[in-house]
Amino acid sequence: MATKPPQGDPVQDAPKVAERKRAAAGLPAIGHTLRMAHQQMGVKRTALTLLSVNQKDGFDCPGCAWPEPEHRHKAEFCENGAKAVAEEATLRRVTPEFFAAHPVSDLARRSGYWLGQQGRLTHPMYLPEGADHYEPVSWERAFDIVAEELTALSSPDEAVFYTSGRTSNEAAFLYQLFARKLGTNNLPDCSNMCHESSGSALSETIGVGKGSVLLDDLYQADLIVVAGQNPGTNHPRMLSALEKAKANGARVVSVNPLPEAGLERFKNPQTPKGLTAGTTLTDLFLQIRIGGDQALFRLLNKLILDTPGAVDEEFVRGHTHGFEQFTEAARAADWDGTLAATGLAREDVERFLRMVLDSERIVVCWAMGLTQHKHSVPMIREIVNFLLLRGNIGRPGAGVCPVRGHSNVQGDRTMGIFERPAPAFLEALEREFGFAPPREHGYDVVRAIRALRDGEAKVFFAMGGNFVSASPDTEVTEAAMRRARLTVHVSTKLNRSHAVTGARALILPTLGRTERDLQASGEQFVTVEDSMGMVHASRGRLEPASPHLLSEPAIVCRLARRVLGTEDDVPWEEFEKDYATVRDLIARVVPGFEDFNARVAHPGGFALPHAPRDERRFPTATGKANFTAAPVEYPHLPEGRLLLQTLRSHDQYNTTIYGLDDRYRGIRNGRRVVLVNPDDARALKLADGSYVDLVSEWKDGVERRAPGFRVVHYPTARGCAAAYYPETNVLVPLDATADVSNTPASKSVVVRLEQSATD
Repeated sequence: MATKPPQGDPVQDAPKVAERKRAAAGLPAIGHTLRMAHQQMGVKRTALTLLSVNQKDGFDCPGCAWPEPEHRHKAEFCENGAKAVAEEATLRRVTPEFFAAHPVSDLARRSGYWLGQQGRLTHPMYLPEGADHYEPVSWERAFDIVAEELTALSSPDEAVFYTSGRTSNEAAFLYQLFARKLGTNNLPDCSNMCHESSGSALSETIGVGKGSVLLDDLYQADLIVVAGQNPGTNHPRMLSALEKAKANGARVVSVNPLPEAGLERFKNPQTPKGLTAGTTLTDLFLQIRIGGDQALFRLLNKLILDTPGAVDEEFVRGHTHGFEQFTEAARAADWDGTLAATGLAREDVERFLRMVLDSERIVVCWAMGLTQHKHSVPMIREIVNFLLLRGNIGRPGAGVCPVRGHSNVQGDRTMGIFERPAPAFLEALEREFGFAPPREHGYDVVRAIRALRDGEAKVFFAMGGNFVSASPDTEVTEAAMRRARLTVHVSTKLNRSHAVTGARALILPTLGRTERDLQASGEQFVTVEDSMGMVHASRGRLEPASPHLLSEPAIVCRLARRVLGTEDDVPWEEFEKDYATVRDLIARVVPGFEDFNARVAHPGGFALPHAPRDERRFPTATGKANFTAAPVEYPHLPEGRLLLQTLRSHDQYNTTIYGLDDRYRGIRNGRRVVLVNPDDARALKLADGSYVDLVSEWKDGVERRAPGFRVVHYPTARGCAAAYYPETNVLVPLDATADVSNTPASKSVVVRLEQSATD
């Protein structure tokens, strides 16, 4: 029997701290999974739903984008995936009566955890100008309201169309088509805040802004480097892949400022060994200082160059460009500068080098720990240099592996959700639909916030997500949103973005991945693309949470017809009736999707082409893979300050808070904690258990403060600290972004810790 949602916000001002764990998953993960699933869904619904997750005839997990193996377990999900499914398939409901009882001013005071625990949205809701309560509204009136505001704009570029990574390929393609028919490229997405740095670096260096490996490559690798990533919490099914790679003889190096339980030992709950001893995953742990990764790989590259026979000279001659300039820069690397930047011991770097030289096939995986710094793009370029030197791109068991977050964030970009679309994509749209798409680049996330703040954007429409909580500089973002004429959110559940509104606001409830999608032509399925470029179908099985829900494709189609009018010749009604017609158009517009409907009908789907991986062909400006030679950068800390990285707890996925514990790090019943190295804490006279305010420092001189954090003495790298987002997003300046990609620099925030008034 499912339980009722919490009536009041739980008190979080006294977190409990115990010893951190040194292994992930196992029996505790099973127990935690079942407990949370039963709370949301009840016993029977839990069994029926979880057994369909990530199955070839089931639905794609709405959590992370880690790919599924060809041969799948009956329980092909992880603990955090089960939490994501449970929150979507919950029996709890947020009805019009809920909104009548809770004014927006009350919702704005609630925690993200409390909001998310209330359940599924059931009706379209409207907040009139000047009102403090959402009220039910018909779908027809909701589309009229959006049309009123969009047609009143002096330019289509005064509208912003944001996309979350949950959105299906079909919905994303229709959404970008609508925005461009309206006349704007203002299509920011969650990738702007996470792997934009990866796409920027890889597009320039290898010609494709995606990873170059498939699961089989991990299984065949001799060495796997996991840098700036915590798969035990953020991509738990990756641990199974690492376990299999280890069984095949691979070694694993983890490069991270914090030790993470999942990379120390994995207790696979689907094997007898996993329920007892488990598997040690990491062979070498390099506890690097935040932001020191570029310096580490630059020195490694110098050492490889200095080792006779270590460079794959045939590959470098035949497939690369810029080797001489890169070599000159790499030879300037020195031990003293590198050890200062990284905080590593020389013997550990030398051991890493020996492992590299002993390995013919190397994969480097990374996530937000590398992509959210000012120098993230040159950092990732340096990793590409490292792989190119020994020919580790374009052969089995080797390559780049940026591990994407949300389940279709990569697919949305493939479908054209991008503020800077490629000319070839726009030309294909023009050929297919007979209109001239706008060519001027649009707003990414940071520029969209600036435009809203400055009154240059007036309508904000979000296809999923929790934009307010995901974005940096919380106070600036919230003030910007409140300046809008209209904010619209297509959502399955309540979140903080619904409580931070423009003059008018709409909440449009939509189907989830777990639910049947029945349209006029019959039952539909959608498709997604995982982190390794595999495209496959997703079919929900549950009855919708409410008869008043519309699918995302239906919402886009009806809105487009209402806004663009009957004279628009795109057959929006046909697209809503039958998603196969959308896939036929995608097949004619997006390279790699030829014969889409037939190929996706194959169980497990198909792999998109990837020229560097498949042919060792690099579609860059030079026609070859590009070595680069950027100056080495790393953060410099003033005396008495720490470098803060924002991160997730184990009871969290992106901005969705499932619970108040971080089991692997030993934190219970609270989220306002800051992890500080004990030696740093002693130098700063901060006792374990004391309370501090986190105050960020940046060149604009603005004080950004996050009050009331409990100090936890924790084995972070020296000079480094960590705390959970979204609570710490308030500390990240809007203009503190990565060069080239413009991604918020959320992993390297200079902070001082001041005694809190609550201590």
